[in-house]
Amino acid sequence: MHTASKKVVHSWTMYDWANSVYSLVITSTIFPAYYEAVTSDGNDSTYIDKVHIGPFEFVNTALYNYALAIAFVIVAIISPLLSSIADYKGNKKQFLQFFCTMGSLACASLYFFDRDHVNGGLVSVIIACVGFWGSLVFYNSYLPEIAAPEDRDRISAKGFTMGYIGSVILQIICFVFVLKPELFGITVGKASQISFL
Repeated sequence: MHTASKKVVHSWTMYDWANSVYSLVITSTIFPAYYEAVTSDGNDSTYIDKVHIGPFEFVNTALYNYALAIAFVIVAIISPLLSSIADYKGNKKQFLQFFCTMGSLACASLYFFDRDHVNGGLVSVIIACVGFWGSLVFYNSYLPEIAAPEDRDRISAKGFTMGYIGSVILQIICFVFVLKPELFGITVGKASQISFL
C-alpha cells in the first residue's frame, strides 16, 4: 500500500483542523461558562443554583453533566455498530457527512440557548456530542486507507497538530468576542452565542 497524495492527506488533516474546535469551544471553555451564567439565579449569596425541568429540580452544573453522560451512553451504544460500518461498508463518507452535519447544526443551534430554552439547549448539547464522536469513528477509519503503515504516525500527528492550531485560532477569536464585546457593540451573552455559530 502507498500513502495517498498530499492533497488527500491535507484534506484528512483539515477535518481535524475544523472538528477540534468543538472540544475546545463547546466542551471546555465558552459553552460551560455561558451555561453556568445562564442557569444561575444571579444571586451571589446562593451557593447552589437550581434548574427546573418539569416537576424535577437539578443543580445546574449537575444537569449539564447528566446531559453529557446521556450523550456518552448513546455514543458507547452506537460506536460498535458505527465501527463495523466503517470497517465493512463502502459508504463511510456519507456517514461521516451525516454525523458532522448533525453535530454542526446542533452546535449552531446553541446560539438560541438562553434561560428560557434550557431544555432545547441541553438536547442540542447531546446531539452535538453524538455528532462529534460519531463523525470521529469514520474520520479515524480513513487513516489506514490513506497512509501506508510506515506513514501513519506522521500523518496522524499532522492531523493532531492541525486540530490544535485550528481550535486555538478560533478560541482566540471567541475570546476576543467574549472578553471585548463592546468592540462589536454586543453583550457578553450575545458574544458567547455567536461563538457557538
